[in-house]
Amino acid sequence: QVQLVESGGGLVQPGGSLRLSCAASGSIFRVNAMDWYRRAPGKERELVATIISGGRTNYADSVKGRFTISRDNAKNTVYLQMNSLKPEDTAVYYCNADVTKGTLTRSTYWGQGTQVTVSS
Repeated sequence: QVQLVESGGGLVQPGGSLRLSCAASGSIFRVNAMDWYRRAPGKERELVATIISGGRTNYADSVKGRFTISRDNAKNTVYLQMNSLKPEDTAVYYCNADVTKGTLTRSTYWGQGTQVTVSS
């Protein structure tokens, strides 16, 4: 089995910064793409950022220039540095990982979610 554990959410004022982390553990052969999603109240889930194993990244237009996704392959961990936060960034943030397990089967896994609230 594979688990994703997120951390780093919280309450921050507009213009502030937060850094989210998501660590994958378990029977892992290789972690492929890793993503951050978010779901705001009353809205559908949104893909925020993606990073593949080679390091190439992609971002939603709403966060380009403010958020940075990165990963530490040795730790099977993905990060989301969020700067210049806005109230509309308030949401539950989820990490998602495409994992090749020790059995060489491939599945996607989700973290439990971490709340980010941007408010004065």
